[in-house]
Amino acid sequence: MSSPVSHVPQVEVVVSGCSAADAGSLFAELCRRFGSDRSLDDAPHETAGVRPTMWTGTFDTSAAPGRFGRTAPPPPLSGQVTAELQGEPRAVERLRRALDETFVVHQVGAVSGDQEIEVELRLESRART
Repeated sequence: MSSPVSHVPQVEVVVSGCSAADAGSLFAELCRRFGSDRSLDDAPHETAGVRPTMWTGTFDTSAAPGRFGRTAPPPPLSGQVTAELQGEPRAVERLRRALDETFVVHQVGAVSGDQEIEVELRLESRART
């Protein structure tokens, strides 16, 4: 008798086209909801040079969303943030739904593979009332 292999649906998130503070806000929001290779207080930082800066994180979407309560809304983004999500389609969709609850999300593109999907999103802060 063989036991089933447990599968942890992970999504790799690549953030670019924004400030380190905006990348930090996005990653902090995802860390509140999902397990990650990043800690909640792992703040991205700028690098010197002319190359574009990209930040990455891997998130375990098998954790129930909302498991870390929010004490305050996330700080507003200073502009649009580009986020590329890559992983198993259901895991990517679960992470995207979490982003939809906090940010205005525009899907820019998607590429489907045999077992994975890659989705490019543009995120903006929600208007506060």
